[in-house]
Amino acid sequence: MNLEAFGRAKFDDPFLTANGQRRASVALKSLETLWFNTGTLCNITCQNCYIESSPKNDRLVYLSLADVRDYLDEIRAESLPVKMIGFTGGEPFMNRDMPAILEETLERGFEVLVLTNAMRPMMRYQKALRRLQAAHGGLLRFRVSLDDHRAEIHDAERGKGSFAKAMEGLRFLSREGFQVEIAGRRLSKEPDSLARAGYKALFQTEGVAINCDDPVQLVIFPEMSPESDPPEITEACWGILQKTPDNVMCATSRMVVRRKGEDRPKVVACTLIAYDERFEMGSTLAEASASVALNHRYCATFCVLGGAACGVTKG
Repeated sequence: MNLEAFGRAKFDDPFLTANGQRRASVALKSLETLWFNTGTLCNITCQNCYIESSPKNDRLVYLSLADVRDYLDEIRAESLPVKMIGFTGGEPFMNRDMPAILEETLERGFEVLVLTNAMRPMMRYQKALRRLQAAHGGLLRFRVSLDDHRAEIHDAERGKGSFAKAMEGLRFLSREGFQVEIAGRRLSKEPDSLARAGYKALFQTEGVAINCDDPVQLVIFPEMSPESDPPEITEACWGILQKTPDNVMCATSRMVVRRKGEDRPKVVACTLIAYDERFEMGSTLAEASASVALNHRYCATFCVLGGAACGVTKG
């Protein structure tokens, strides 16, 4: 089919696909999870980071404690049904406000999930993390990025020696009794069962307490690439795939970012799409309650066809 005849490219129009079908969208069913991107700076540069984090990328600058506090205040003032607060980056512990941000969030009684590579930025705060664990351990979880159970595959993505440093952080978290999860990726294309068996053997050897049969404690995400060419998601796809919009991440979550040069944070639709202004929804959570058109390739690759989600609450 000649897509140019319709005058649009794939993932371009928020209402119609390139071949003229009605594009799928997702309504906000209930805001259960609020993510904060603490800044895109990271201590390492990965080969295929969906958000292009690196030691030089500051397109999303550090959120401050005051920034986070404003949104926590809005949740309380508006009685929003938020159960979990997630922190992602970059590497969240590159942000020096992170211990104070965690303390503030936990003291307000939220379940907290921190996505981290568990390397040196996190390990700088061992004393502060121990204090948080002692006071709020039942609410605090860490999801550590470990792309594969083999050092050579992980290091090929994240740099030589990164696997060993991540394992040091994992051993610390496990030893201190933190709730720990693992975020793996389908880099080696091996079946899910073999991947889980590989992680299980690794963690048994390393003394890390992870139930590798639990899809929350070990989540293996679909691989994404900016050059991928997945099909667009139409309204008809829900029936074809036997899925519902309520199961897609943006039905229950939003993310706060602060763009470099801007005077205040913004709320975006999703953790995966931080730079595309089409997914910017305003400066407050109230403004961010509109439906989200699935007009990005990550909507198809990760959420609808990949069946993945960044955050899962315990309740």
